[in-house]
Amino acid sequence: MGNCSADLAPLLGANATGAAEYICNKFSDASFAVDNTYLLFSAYLVFSMQLGFAMLCAGSVRAKNTMNIMLTNVLDAATGGLFYYLFGFAFAFGSPSNGFIGRHNFALGSIPSSSYDYSNFLYQWAFAIAAAGITSGSIAERTQFVAYLIYSSFLTGFVYPVVSHWFWATDGWASAFRTDNDFLFGSGVIDFAGSGVVHIVGGVAGLWGALIEGPRIGRFDHSGRSVALRGHSATLVVLGTFMLWFGWYGFNPGSFNKISITYTSGNYYGQWSSVGRTAVTTTLAGCTAALTTLFGKRILTGHWNVTDVCNGLLGGFAAITAGCSVVEPWAAIICGFVAALVLIGCNKLAEKVKFDDPLEAAQLHGGCGAWGVLFTGLFASEKYVREVYSTRPTHYGLFMGGGGRLLAAQVIQILVIVGWVSATMGTLFYLLHKFGLLRISADDEMAGMDLTRHGGLAYVYDDEDETQKQGIQMRKIESYPTPPGV
Repeated sequence: MGNCSADLAPLLGANATGAAEYICNKFSDASFAVDNTYLLFSAYLVFSMQLGFAMLCAGSVRAKNTMNIMLTNVLDAATGGLFYYLFGFAFAFGSPSNGFIGRHNFALGSIPSSSYDYSNFLYQWAFAIAAAGITSGSIAERTQFVAYLIYSSFLTGFVYPVVSHWFWATDGWASAFRTDNDFLFGSGVIDFAGSGVVHIVGGVAGLWGALIEGPRIGRFDHSGRSVALRGHSATLVVLGTFMLWFGWYGFNPGSFNKISITYTSGNYYGQWSSVGRTAVTTTLAGCTAALTTLFGKRILTGHWNVTDVCNGLLGGFAAITAGCSVVEPWAAIICGFVAALVLIGCNKLAEKVKFDDPLEAAQLHGGCGAWGVLFTGLFASEKYVREVYSTRPTHYGLFMGGGGRLLAAQVIQILVIVGWVSATMGTLFYLLHKFGLLRISADDEMAGMDLTRHGGLAYVYDDEDETQKQGIQMRKIESYPTPPGV
């Protein structure tokens, strides 16, 4: 503001200082309004991804579990909204605090302030429930409803906010936004929109849930060979994928939070250009991953499989999310190409160890997210790092001549996220399993949860009562351990 007034005063003649301050205040107000509107619109886009998750999940499970997985997606948003409001936002961004966890702004106590407005809460809540949505896909088709409610509350209210504090808050111990210049390895972690903070968190949580539950009945035969339990609707999978693609333009470009910042006064180039470039790198990574998966799976299986292509596309998006703002468009193509190979490799490994994830969520978000974090440490551009992270020392990608400090910080991020989520979510899922609250009974799993837990099938083709036609009555829900031999 001082610079604005000083530059403008000589041009205004009498009463110049007062007039300059008045005009500059008005420009400042307009800038705040533009930035908040931009962030709100980005929040709406990210929230629309919940519809994408719902459609993708519904299409990827068998028809007998459609209502169940749709309801869990709705409740991820609803439960996450309350717990992130009460605790999550404070744990994540409640400054001043220590490097581990935030301590202020519970229930938005001091919002709005000079640091945060309501739009910041809405945007970050949409991110938190995205992490919970990732986990729900990994444990689909065999999980008790109460387990969904417990893990979703814990993840959005505590586990995810602590991680986002570490890497995104101004006082997080590994954040590149620290204000005291005490950066990890003199660099801090660059995870711009959350390949680690969102995708690895959700993927590792889903990994532990699926491991502790065990595979679905029939997923592997008696000799241990893989048996495909295909989702019932490729149409819903494609619809969900396009909704997620659309929402990713709020997820990645929206993570700038502001759009009206100028890099060089009077120039056509500013943060709005970085926003556009981020949308381009996001697009290129996803498109490359989709095509690589298409031809890779054609070579391996002999088929052109639309579901595989959709997962490959999303794997490319998950990977580019960390470095989308600081890499060149050509580097995004490399990111997407490798992400597709990582996903194919993770799926092969999962099959060998008899790991069952109906949506490939742990492989996609965990594996491709980890690659995206490493990719940023290799390909981050000096110019873009200076622009986007102007307050930190300029350490950039190893392959771009920036040395290994950033890459070292990125490796630490992966390790601490895996350790933290394993210690918290792994323990939670284990306790749910021990208390008989995690997995449904074998009979209910075979019949499908829509009939046994939710009052009827998702699809009704005639007026006959489906529960009578199937010979299954609704009954009191009981807890069961994991079925023997599963």
